[in-house]
Amino acid sequence: MAARLIDGKARAAALRAAVAERVAAFPGRKPGLAVVLVGEDPASSVYVRSKNRACAEAGMRGFEHRLPDTVAQADLLALVDRLNADPEVDGILVQLPLPKHIDANKVITRIDPDKDVDGFHPVNAGRLATGLPGFVPCTPFGCLMLIRDVRERLAGLEAVVVGRSNIVGKPMAQLLIAESCTVTVAHSRTRDLGLHLARADVVVAAVGVPKLIRGDQLKAGATVIDVGINRTDVGLVGDVDFDSALPVAGAITPVPGGVGPMTIACLLRNTLVSAGRREGVEIDEGGF
Repeated sequence: MAARLIDGKARAAALRAAVAERVAAFPGRKPGLAVVLVGEDPASSVYVRSKNRACAEAGMRGFEHRLPDTVAQADLLALVDRLNADPEVDGILVQLPLPKHIDANKVITRIDPDKDVDGFHPVNAGRLATGLPGFVPCTPFGCLMLIRDVRERLAGLEAVVVGRSNIVGKPMAQLLIAESCTVTVAHSRTRDLGLHLARADVVVAAVGVPKLIRGDQLKAGATVIDVGINRTDVGLVGDVDFDSALPVAGAITPVPGGVGPMTIACLLRNTLVSAGRREGVEIDEGGF
């Protein structure tokens, strides 16, 4: 029996609609998201346009700042300082990657943690690890929403996260720990990946290796969340060999159309939450 396909597009559309409904009812000014793009990287430019369009559709204010790839680091940091101080801006997102002459860590840590809707600031990483309110990176947060839609109860499940990046792998593991899962973090140097996958009720693949995970490595009925987006000669493929996993898994995200749409939807959600916290407007943060 084939696995249930997890429709990230539909889930993201529902989340964006819920955000737009709350934005429409937001008193006073509208929540604002500032996006900073340095250079003309084609993929980044497309992504920024998608974010700006999503902002407008949700009724939020969007502030776009485009800088040349020759911009001095001091000038970029000065822009971040201005956005930190701007009362109209609730979320700040500096699009990565940045040019090699700019220290991305210095830029990320310059953002006010309470406006860090990308969830990359070390303060927000610490808040996540210790269970304090903060902002979670959008992709793992979206993954958790998709998992919850499939698994009514997560407590006690075995989960394997394949990948240990600060953007997906590590925060994903922390989110699953907070759900009382038993979590294993695997990576490129894990000696026997199949040994760990064989007992996993939940698998999140975010390592960036095309079709690394095969169906014969999975536990029957596992929930498989494929974050990987790898460009190959045959088009976009995930970190999971979808065709071999489909008859084994209980539920699985396709690539594309699975996790990807959730990222921008969660960014909008985080921006709205930031505005609510800053303006003292009560928002049911767990309700969408």
